[in-house]
Amino acid sequence: MAERFNFELKATDGKARTGVINTPRGEIRTPAFMPVGTAATVKAMMPESVRATGADILLGNTYHLMLRPTAERINNLGGLHKFMNWERPILTDSGGFQVMSLAGLRKLTEKGVTFKSHIDGSKHELTPERSMEIQRLLGSDIVMCFDECPALPADRDRIAESMRLSMRWAERSKDAFGDRPGHALFGIQQGGLEQDFREESAEALQKIGFDGYAVGGLAVGEGQEAMFGCLDYAPDMLPVDKPRYLMGVGKPDDIVGAVKRGIDMMDCVLPSRSGRTGQAFTRYGVVNIKNARHADDPRPLDETCTCPACTNYSRAYLHHVFRSNEMISGMLLTWHNLHYFQTIMQEMRDAIAAGTFDAWEKKFHEDRARGDIEPL
Repeated sequence: MAERFNFELKATDGKARTGVINTPRGEIRTPAFMPVGTAATVKAMMPESVRATGADILLGNTYHLMLRPTAERINNLGGLHKFMNWERPILTDSGGFQVMSLAGLRKLTEKGVTFKSHIDGSKHELTPERSMEIQRLLGSDIVMCFDECPALPADRDRIAESMRLSMRWAERSKDAFGDRPGHALFGIQQGGLEQDFREESAEALQKIGFDGYAVGGLAVGEGQEAMFGCLDYAPDMLPVDKPRYLMGVGKPDDIVGAVKRGIDMMDCVLPSRSGRTGQAFTRYGVVNIKNARHADDPRPLDETCTCPACTNYSRAYLHHVFRSNEMISGMLLTWHNLHYFQTIMQEMRDAIAAGTFDAWEKKFHEDRARGDIEPL
């Protein structure tokens, strides 16, 4: 295994890229989808099951873990990897997005953000320096700069103010991160849907210098067309020899569109959250297992899928356990969804390496447009 963090670009096909991020805890094949383990667990999954789906890396959340059980407690118990029984790489986000979206009575200043916990109302402060400290205590392999992310739509003045604050915080994050061999710090490009602000942000981040770069501030309500419009130019502003991470994305067609535009890493709660609410993603679109049409159907969700839900159980059984509120329902559907997402990633890696990404993408969209199999 690598002693230090580095990125190897293996092949490109158009703007789509495939490569390997080397870390002391193992390789991350790109493009990579990171299942979200918000509170030190991917809901409804054992860590070894998450790995069995093909995941090389998980995402943990600074905001949630600092509140409960606290970063100090996790550090005293041997760090996040040991705590959650996941010995492969972990990326932790900075907590900034959750402070903006979840916390109550927050106050934003140049120093950072003070807020009240959504759990018990206790008061906390999160600054670039504190975010770096928390992520160090957790022991994450990839650390994200502390940033501010305004919801879209927002006016240009608000976007500019927020982006420039995030760039000042990025510099403070880099200073506070220090020299940590084997660990990486990613900067986060901001600027909303404004191309000139994205350029200014990218230049500021590269001047500071990071191990990887995220495209932040998307998938926050702007819609897919606007997001893709931004991704048509934003990744191109970032260094070719560093990983590019699109935060909080997304649906299967969002992921494919992002990879097509040069993105290497993504994360989203969608496959696990949807699994717990009875939605299964398949190559032929979304299946709502709660629907009555599945009650007597002996067929699998997807006969081409090799996950446990598809190889061992019928639609009728999955319908029954969901309707009965049995825990196995969320477990099986989450496993299936994560397996499907990782299958997409592997197929894209193979297609990019073979120079057949356009043909693969065409079939991907054709299959999804076909829709679910006809009811019996």
